[in-house]
Formats: sequence, C-alpha cells, structure tokens
Amino acid sequence: MTAPLLLHVFPGFGVGGAQVRFAALANRFGPRWRHAILALDGNTACTERLAPEVPYTLVPAPPRGASPLARLAAIRRLFRELRPALLVTSNWGAIEYAIANLLPPRLPHLHTEDGFGPDEAAGQKPRRMLARRLALRWSEVAMPSTVLLRAAREGWQLPEARLHHIPNGLDLGRFRPGGLTRPLAVPGEGPVIGTVAALRPEKNIARLLRAVALLRAEGIAARLAILGDGPERPALKALTAQLGLGGCTAFLGHWVDPAPAYGAMDLLALSSDTEQMPFSVMEAMASGLPVAATEVGDLRAMLAPENLPHLAAREDAALAAALRPLLADAALRARLGAANRAKAERDYDQEVMYQAYAGLIERLLHR
Repeated sequence: MTAPLLLHVFPGFGVGGAQVRFAALANRFGPRWRHAILALDGNTACTERLAPEVPYTLVPAPPRGASPLARLAAIRRLFRELRPALLVTSNWGAIEYAIANLLPPRLPHLHTEDGFGPDEAAGQKPRRMLARRLALRWSEVAMPSTVLLRAAREGWQLPEARLHHIPNGLDLGRFRPGGLTRPLAVPGEGPVIGTVAALRPEKNIARLLRAVALLRAEGIAARLAILGDGPERPALKALTAQLGLGGCTAFLGHWVDPAPAYGAMDLLALSSDTEQMPFSVMEAMASGLPVAATEVGDLRAMLAPENLPHLAAREDAALAAALRPLLADAALRARLGAANRAKAERDYDQEVMYQAYAGLIERLLHR
C-alpha cells in the first residue's frame, strides 16, 4: 500500500526552527508518509537533516504569475498534478497556498505557525491578520508557543477547536551535559558566549556584538562564538571589526549538528527581536547551559525560574547587564545550567511532540 503523500510548503527550507522540527518528525516516522517539499525561495539546505529512509522529493515552485489570480491558478494546477493527501503550510510566507486551497475541491490542510519575520517584530499587520483569519478558518493550525496561540485566538479569531498548541521538543540524549564536545576556535580569553542563529535581521546579532563590546570596555573578558550563516554575515563581520572585537569573536558558520558545540560554550546568548520557542535555547538548556536573552516569545515560560533574572529588554545595555553576572561567576553558570537541564527533562521530551503531530496528521488523513 502506497504511503500517503504530504505536500509541505515552506517559504524557505534552509536550517531553521520549523524546518528542523519537520526533519526530526520525518526521521522519526520514516516511510509512514511520503513528503513533497516545496521551498519558495529555492533554499533546500535542511534536506541534509533528513535520514536516508525518509521518502521525499523536492518540488519546484510554480512560476509566479503577473497577478494574484495567475499565481493561485498555478498553485491549483500543482495540487492537481501532485494529488497530495494532505497540504502542510508553514508561516505567513506560504499563505497563498492556504488561500488557493479555499477553492473546491479542498485538500485537508495543516498550517504551522512558528513566528513573525522582521517586518512584524513590532506588531502584526492588520491586513495579514485578516488574511490569516479568512485563509485558515477551515484549517487545523499548530503552533509551539502560547504567544502564537493567543495571536491565533484573539487576533486572527480562528475557531478554538482548530487550534493546537504543540510545544517543541528535542533529543535529550543527544543534547546533554557531558556529551560529545567539539572545541570552538574562538580567539582571546574569558568565558565563551555562544549564539546559534541564522544571520538574519530579526536575530539582531549586532545587538549581541554591541553588548559584548560594552562589557569588554568595562574590562570584562569574554569570547563570542557565532554559529550560523545568512545574509547578515558581511555586515556583522564589518561591525565586529568596527567594535574592535576581532580578537575575541569567531564566525563559525552553519553546523549540521550543533550538539557538540554546546559543550564548548560557557553560556548561550540570544539577542533576537522576535522569537517564539527557539530551538537554540532548548538545546542549550538540555546541554546544561545558562541563557542570557532578550525577553521574546515564550522564553519566560521556557527557562528555569532561576534563570529568569537574565532575561533582558531588547536593548544593548540591557543584554550586557544580563550577561555580566554570568561571565563573572562560574558557580552561578553551573547552578543555572543544572536547573535548565532539569526543566528540559521535565518539559521538552521530543516523543511527546512527535506523537502530538502524528496524531493530528493521521486525523486529517482519515477525515
């Protein structure tokens, strides 16, 4: 019997939270489903995370028509050609596929929402809220954070019965204190601050660089390891030189498996303008690290209570203040890291996440 085909539409299939979660889910269930993956920006880097036993194909995006109607017609043709058993869309960038699916015959549809881009970091756009309200009213909508759940319930006014809060999870055996460690080539002296993020505007790595520069101006030794790649890299490297941080900062690029990197860090920093339930924070917690971060998304609920004083406003000086005591006190880092690991063991078991998504997918397939 042929496995059902799931058509996944991503704005991009580079390595990011939604893409990593999909790869983990696909690997967990192997040939149970077939996957057609459509990356609207052509970036398919996250396929490197798919296991050999996962049956998948990459689908080229239909040519963008000169008008919205032409684009919707092209999407409908794609639906007819592939005949998927389920449409799965990811975030605002794939909303046209949800709109196209409003026309009969409709495909069963699961929409996953993982957060907002830089253009909505300060607040949602009313037109997009209305579009989500209309496009997703008859779809099932899954999201990892309570912030997004509240947005879908109150802002988009979607039916409560169609909303599913499924917190992210991860492999607590792979991310753990004392696990495999790979040294990080970071010059200089002092504790290693690590950050793991795509180098995009909303991650605001520039804020972290400026915060580290403030601390070093006070005479506080610190090194900075930046894991990730993206369009902001040239500008960030230029800012690093401008701030005089070249002797203590390393741009280490994208890591297929970041787990060994956490063992070489003393703490994790997150400097984003917008997040929901970031994987890097969960991975650091599971690895037994303390976290200094801007207070975004569900971070206040995610971190152990002992770590909460190290959440900061989205300002350079505030992030520096959150980092300062962690850099000065190894015993504090160890205590907060242990508390974060215990919280991860309690709340972030990936099997819970897997079964929640699998149950939702199977219900849609059999509807």
